[in-house]
Amino acid sequence: MPSGPSPEEASTSTVSRPTFKALGLIDPLLEAVEQLNYKQPTDIQVEALPHALEGRDIIGVASTGSGKTAAFALPILQKLWEEPKGLFACVIAPTRELAYQISQQFEALGSAIGVRCAVLVGGMDRISQSIALGKRPHIIVATPGRLEDHLENTKGFSLRGLKFLVLDEADRLLDMDFGPIIDKILKAIPKERTTYLFSATMTTKVAKLQRASLSNPVRVEVSTKYSTVSTLLQYYLFIPLSHKDVHLVNLANSLAQNSIIIFTRTVHDAQRLSIILRTLGFPAVPLHGQLSQSQRLGALQKFTSGNRKVLVATDVASRGLDIPSVDVVINFDIPTHSKDYIHRVGRTARAGRSGKSITLVTQYDVELVQRIEAVTGKKMELWATDKEEVALLRERVEEAGRLAANEMRDEASKGGGYGRKRRRDDGDDKDNRDRDDDVVEAGMPKKKKKGKR
Repeated sequence: MPSGPSPEEASTSTVSRPTFKALGLIDPLLEAVEQLNYKQPTDIQVEALPHALEGRDIIGVASTGSGKTAAFALPILQKLWEEPKGLFACVIAPTRELAYQISQQFEALGSAIGVRCAVLVGGMDRISQSIALGKRPHIIVATPGRLEDHLENTKGFSLRGLKFLVLDEADRLLDMDFGPIIDKILKAIPKERTTYLFSATMTTKVAKLQRASLSNPVRVEVSTKYSTVSTLLQYYLFIPLSHKDVHLVNLANSLAQNSIIIFTRTVHDAQRLSIILRTLGFPAVPLHGQLSQSQRLGALQKFTSGNRKVLVATDVASRGLDIPSVDVVINFDIPTHSKDYIHRVGRTARAGRSGKSITLVTQYDVELVQRIEAVTGKKMELWATDKEEVALLRERVEEAGRLAANEMRDEASKGGGYGRKRRRDDGDDKDNRDRDDDVVEAGMPKKKKKGKR
């Protein structure tokens, strides 16, 4: 494994860290990183860029928020500058929102060389994507299901001339059972190519994918252990299961001046809680995999712009997305995997800022909390609660809950509904493939799906 500055060296000395110019970037890209205010390369960029610019395949092990998008985008753009061609690179990402974010970063970094990107994701109009492909983009950023769809059904589209393939968030791609689709895509692209595989963890599935898709790769790793940042304050609230809703509303009330992401396990609860909060006057918007793509992008835009202070989301929002300023993360449900907890709370306390996470713990969740504390090496502190304030809220919250249940029943009878078989919502690319609805705050997809806790 290539050597690089230790975390201690990185934190105590910035003099020894190389500049983007020293790493070998050309002038148009140096201008782009300066315009984007990238002061210094991050650890993963320092480790990956020299090997990538030499043309090597890369395995990058790095957590979300580490700067890995630029670590694979910059060498691709530099090679494109040297050999301007048609379709040049394909990036495969697990979620639609991450795909859009990657495309935006490619376009920002490649603005000086006129790079053209096309995004192929489910939930958006297939015909307009086919038209975009007809304009010969340099970079395609896609979720697996929609990319496979275009390879099979879009006349004249192929990946036979591809020079670069990037598999981003590979562990999540495989967690979401995209393995068989990725195998098909690998058969449709040339073996003579450069491949970058980035993952937060190296599971057995990822190792198998690495063997199938990379040739003599260099492994660069800047994150060997799951951990939370030191600027994050972690709290828990121990409550009976039946009191979760009222305690959540009490938290939203006491933290009303903050931007808050509330994570739920199910689509049903994300939608239900957003309705309850809005009924009680909180500016909340839902984000989950059963909204159309334009609704999801609209929800994100409202939250990141500050137009809505509360985002109620499933794990669709837990990884990859760069939401600049989140003050508080609330876990309404505890995730069953510790790494999912770390990704969730990683939405706050980013880039050296401070942040809080508060986890609602019921009598059924104690073992999960102990497991998370063992993995992170940190004990959560008890969040102080005024019991009288909570008691005063109970009646209003219960009434709001009844109104939310009625609203969701009404929508279900019209053909909407939330939370089908999946206990967790991963925003699978195959859901809502052809939907391109207008953004509405509580828009309902047409398929009838039964809610489930």
